[in-house]
Amino acid sequence: MVKDIVEKVIRIGARESDTEEVRVRKRYLLLMSFLILPAGVVWGALYAFYAEPLAALVPWTYAALSVAAMVVFALTGNYDFFRLAELALILLLPFALGIALGGFVNSSAVVLWSLLAPIGALIFYGPRQALGWFAAYLTLLLASSLIQPNLRADNNLPALVRLAFFLMNIGAISTVAFALLYSFIRERNTALAQVRVERDTSEKLLLNILPKEIAPRLKQNSGTIADSYECASILFADIVNFTPWSAELPPAEMVEMLNEIFSYFDSLLERYGVEKIRTIGDNYMCAAGVPVPRPDHAQTLARMALDMRAYIRGRPPRNGKHLNFRIGINSGALVAGVIGTKKFVYDLWGDPVNVAARMESYSVPGKIQIGALTYHLIRDEFVCEPRGILEVKGKGKMATWFLVGEKHKNVTGVV
Repeated sequence: MVKDIVEKVIRIGARESDTEEVRVRKRYLLLMSFLILPAGVVWGALYAFYAEPLAALVPWTYAALSVAAMVVFALTGNYDFFRLAELALILLLPFALGIALGGFVNSSAVVLWSLLAPIGALIFYGPRQALGWFAAYLTLLLASSLIQPNLRADNNLPALVRLAFFLMNIGAISTVAFALLYSFIRERNTALAQVRVERDTSEKLLLNILPKEIAPRLKQNSGTIADSYECASILFADIVNFTPWSAELPPAEMVEMLNEIFSYFDSLLERYGVEKIRTIGDNYMCAAGVPVPRPDHAQTLARMALDMRAYIRGRPPRNGKHLNFRIGINSGALVAGVIGTKKFVYDLWGDPVNVAARMESYSVPGKIQIGALTYHLIRDEFVCEPRGILEVKGKGKMATWFLVGEKHKNVTGVV
């Protein structure tokens, strides 16, 4: 019940257009105002009880004006007015109360309440504006000391009551300041924790788009990221007759099938340390030797291709048909880099990339076709079957091979 009331109170003046920062500042300005308000009423009552009507009028005036400012704030949502009004009242009225009671000692250091104004300004305005409020607070302290000789030497408060007011003033000021800062910092830490979570999520999303070695470079350097590689290997894989397949399957089922297949391919990336470049429709592209060069790039990609083929062969038929892939691999010198300004893409360029794409498109369903350089790099460790000379569009005549399996395994033939 009390919690619900507090929640409703601190939402006074809230607007849907408020940013999160403004919303938090409004909440804590109201919190500070409601923490001080009871002190104004009680202090005024005590001063009136001890026959100090002028002194009683000051905290009551604060309470009345503070409530009036809250009402205006609730009606208009004018945060700038409410902030200025509250901090000005907190700054000036304790100074006036000190004068009414006869100075620093006679008023039990009530002017210390004014310290809440620069503390509040630090939270509700910011560091730069808070300096001005703090300077005003110091000015009031100096003025209090200068006019002290001209104030009355005593008041109607008994010595023990003055001592009690010392304790009450210092304790209440400390409580309000601590509660305000504690609550504000706790919420700030919660917000920072949320920022860290969102930053970690962004990091993961960035790493899903870019290689983990490239992402930090992109964050640190807004310029062009491009690297040359003396030799790397590229793989393309494509579903055979995908267009008829997609026409027969419901859209959700088709996407689910692609996601299942490509997710398995992605698991192979982690196993072999291969970099995924992109997927376009039913086409899957990855590379070994980029962005981190490695001498076994061709062998690594060959092993991954064999695992991909084995997985596809092992899938049950769908609608009475077996899914099949063409896979092509080629090796050579290339350039890798990041393009785009909003949707970043890590891509590869060079003749070996184009040839790898041709190796896939000119391959045979269920086979892994490789180019000449890839063959020379892996022939000592893998069984490769010569296909012969192909007339490749845009490349002319090219010698190609089918990758069959690893030599140390029991390879019985070609499917």
